[in-house]
Amino acid sequence: MHKALKILSLLLSYPSEELIGGTGELKAALQADDAIGSDVRRQIVRLIDDLAGQDLYEAQERYVHLFDRSRSLSLHLFEHVHGESRDRGQAMVDLMGMYEQSGFIIDSKELPDYLPLFLEFLSTRTAEEVDDLLSQTGHITAAIGERLGKRESVYACAFAALRLLSKAKVDEKRVNALLESAEDDPDDLVALDRVWQDEAVTFGGNAGESGCGPDRLRTQMRAAARKPNEPANTMPV
Repeated sequence: MHKALKILSLLLSYPSEELIGGTGELKAALQADDAIGSDVRRQIVRLIDDLAGQDLYEAQERYVHLFDRSRSLSLHLFEHVHGESRDRGQAMVDLMGMYEQSGFIIDSKELPDYLPLFLEFLSTRTAEEVDDLLSQTGHITAAIGERLGKRESVYACAFAALRLLSKAKVDEKRVNALLESAEDDPDDLVALDRVWQDEAVTFGGNAGESGCGPDRLRTQMRAAARKPNEPANTMPV
């Protein structure tokens, strides 16, 4: 499972010459991984084979069109639950703290909630931690996968694989709540500029006042689903 998570992390990253050229090695590594089922392997191989047959620049253009020009397909997890609220900055700090406590150091230019980075982190954790964290983010990745499936994008295979890797059942109500939000038109550049121009993520605040770790991440995910003035619930879900 850990090898599959690492491979998914690479496949969901911005396509590079190294990625396209290394698809054969990724496929071989995946085929040799006995820790995953054939259904997971089949989904990931579909994406690997697709990227292997792509022109680099066309693959990059497709990636940008999907993930960088549509907030509804954003690969930044907290974008889907916090948007531009102040909670997003605190959630970033908490997630960064979890990485640091685990000895996982990232580049200062990278946002900690970037899904490929999150999957790379998961590939270094125990099976129990992986199951826990995949279940906490499952409604987000399931919603992204549904939207990609409607667009008949091969990238939907990566999210199908993530859903299969998680032992927890996805909360369909939370998935549907995310899907109810309007989807962006990636070809409407004027509207996209207006949406993104004021986007900012602030780090700092009261990071030291709360513990970091899986339970804190769960709290951040649940906070976005609460109604105003509804008390927090930090019990496991």
